[in-house]
Amino acid sequence: MKGELFILSSPAGGGKTTISNLLIKEIPNLKRVITCTTRNPRPGEKNGVDYYFLSKQEFELRIKKGEFLEYAIVHGNYYGTPKKEVEEELSRGYDLLLVIDVQGMRQLKKNKKDIITIFLIPPSIDELKKRMEKRGDPEIEIKKRIETAKKEIPAWREYDYIVLNDEIQKAKDNIKHIILSQRLKTSRFNLGAIKDPELKRLMGL
Repeated sequence: MKGELFILSSPAGGGKTTISNLLIKEIPNLKRVITCTTRNPRPGEKNGVDYYFLSKQEFELRIKKGEFLEYAIVHGNYYGTPKKEVEEELSRGYDLLLVIDVQGMRQLKKNKKDIITIFLIPPSIDELKKRMEKRGDPEIEIKKRIETAKKEIPAWREYDYIVLNDEIQKAKDNIKHIILSQRLKTSRFNLGAIKDPELKRLMGL
């Protein structure tokens, strides 16, 4: 059974990375898609774990080869989703969680119809600013990201689901429910689990 691709977006500092890491630990057969970027690693980030950190030249070569499902320039850096890894993992039956921004989601929706999109919204712009300050983002970056956030928030209507991140555990649980409920769709039901001959007949199997 093919897996499903879940998109999780939020403005910078909205908590999407923290929540995605918690979900990966808690939900069996859920993997996070590691995306590519040309930005410099933050302290503690590792290549191949947090992102694939590429040079601008490497990234642009991959664009020419058509190796991305989507890509965008955000705050002067490229970000992109590798096509091959996504298709391979989905075909193996894994559900995938892809943490990307609004631009990336829009591009992906054009190229791939069978995706589930979730928008994580912060309790306030002030809270976003505090979170970015807490993680040590430079003041000039914070200003840039806040302006981007103000443009991204109205896009919540384009998503299938919206989750308020006023409390990290509650927001994580809400997204967990969304992912697990998708696994209960009739299209994903394992018909091989039905053993009783009468039940099979009634179900038209």
